[in-house]
This record gives sequence, structure tokens and C-alpha cells, in this order.
Amino acid sequence: MRMIFASGLLVAAALSSVAESADIRSGLVIGSYPKAYNVTDVTGPASGNGLLCYRCRYGSQPVVNIFAHKMDENVVKLIKQIDDVVGKNRDNKMAAFVVLLSDKPEAEEGTLKEIAKLNELQHTPLTTYGDSEGPGSYRLSKDAEVTVMMWVDEEVKVNHALKFADLSPEKIQAISDDTAKILN
Repeated sequence: MRMIFASGLLVAAALSSVAESADIRSGLVIGSYPKAYNVTDVTGPASGNGLLCYRCRYGSQPVVNIFAHKMDENVVKLIKQIDDVVGKNRDNKMAAFVVLLSDKPEAEEGTLKEIAKLNELQHTPLTTYGDSEGPGSYRLSKDAEVTVMMWVDEEVKVNHALKFADLSPEKIQAISDDTAKILN
């Protein structure tokens, strides 16, 4: 009986380590300081004014930063839900911004403007970064198609790294619920 139990524990431990190694790691670890980086604002208040740093602009406010390699239907649903949360938490100075990672960022601007208009995004600027790898200090993985980080008081509190297929309604809700971790 002990032998069977011990064997079961070994199998469970092996499966657990396989599951952990399959997890995608992307972005800053919890407790990290999010460094400054520049984006091109496509739909926000600085649209058309060249490069800016939303990380700098928002300072120690509670911030949701979404990096995505494309804007599919589920990414847009996530952005819309975060935009709604930001709108409800303006008194807490909550902010968010989205960074589309593309090797041809200028070609994506029309799509971003259309997404913002169709989805009536009011609180979450859509931006582009100069390439598909993102800011080097953020250590974004090529395996993560979407990376969502949240910080407050210049400390990362939440990090989600996902494939597009992982953005189910339940996962979108869980990410949205995690905003409670940055609201004081």
C-alpha cells in the first residue's frame, strides 16, 4: 500500500512539474519596478504627437498595461472590459493602456483607430511599439501572445502571460477581477 501511495506521489509530482514547465513566463515578475518606455499613441490624448511614455505619465497610479501581438476578438473583449473597470475607478486615478507589438506599427494604426471607435473605448489608449519584441527591460516572451501586467506605486502586482486561445470569457473576467490588487 505504501509503495502504491509513494508511486502515486511521484507521478503527481512529475505531472505537476510538467504542467509548471508548460506555463508561459513573460513580462516583469511580481514586485518588480516597471521601467519607462516609449510608445506611439494612436487613440489616446497624445495621438499624433509622436512618442510618449505612458508608464511615466501615469507614475504611481494603479495601471493596467496590456501587450498584444494582434487584436483578435478576445483581446478586444479584454480591452473593453478593462476600459470599463478604469472608467468606474477614475476616482482612484486608475489608468490603462494597450501596446500592439508589430514589426509594422504604422500599418496597424487604422485598425487600432477602428477598434477604439467601434468599441467606444474611452479610458484606454491603444498604442504601438517600434517592433514586435517590446521593450527589452520588460522581458516579453515570444511564446506569450498577450501579456497583462498591473502595477501601483511603481510595483508590479499582477502578471498574466497567455496564448490567444487562453482568453476565454472566464479568463478575461479573472484578469478583470485582478484589478482589485492594484486599487488601494
